[in-house]
Amino acid sequence: MAQLLVVRAHPLDSSSSRSMQLTDAFVTAYTEAHPDDRVEQLHLYDVAVPEIDLDLLNGWKKLAAGEPFVHLHPSEQAKLTIFDQLGDQFMGADKFVVANPLWNLSVPTRLKAWIDTVCRAGRTFRYTSDGRAEGLVKGKRGLHLQTNGGFFGGADPASDYLRRVFGFIGVSDYQSMYAEGMDHDPDNAAAIMAEAIDRVTEFARTF
Repeated sequence: MAQLLVVRAHPLDSSSSRSMQLTDAFVTAYTEAHPDDRVEQLHLYDVAVPEIDLDLLNGWKKLAAGEPFVHLHPSEQAKLTIFDQLGDQFMGADKFVVANPLWNLSVPTRLKAWIDTVCRAGRTFRYTSDGRAEGLVKGKRGLHLQTNGGFFGGADPASDYLRRVFGFIGVSDYQSMYAEGMDHDPDNAAAIMAEAIDRVTEFARTF
């Protein structure tokens, strides 16, 4: 039995979001093909994903100096707890899916904040004695689902960022799938989405 983490980076559901339509299709096909696997879904806009701000920086500094966690300010404790829980959730998964729209050539800011809970020196990557970065995440399978209004073929900054960041932490089994061009060619938007859903559904069966 494997554990799959599905990270949904859109505030809307599939009734209004194309990226969430792709995600729903994937999850449905995956659960049908892998009935014994555990699927955990993380809706980033339902969670107060902490940004790396003054509370987190001060909390880490105090802990590094030996101050007990219970002595931290309540806001520092709350943010550190959620930050660690999200990192633990990712590390506990055998496979993961990150689903998002392309917004202004980038990922939604809530997704960037989640990525920061995953990329942690000493846990998911480390620096070697000669200064090189080494990814510590081994054996996970990753999938990126993204919808684009235009045509990018995986060459957009958001896809490049996610590909690089997961490669940085050591995820070598990583693939991306897209539905794109719906705004560029609105008359064919429904057909584009239908074709993408078929591809995602087929892929989910063997993921």
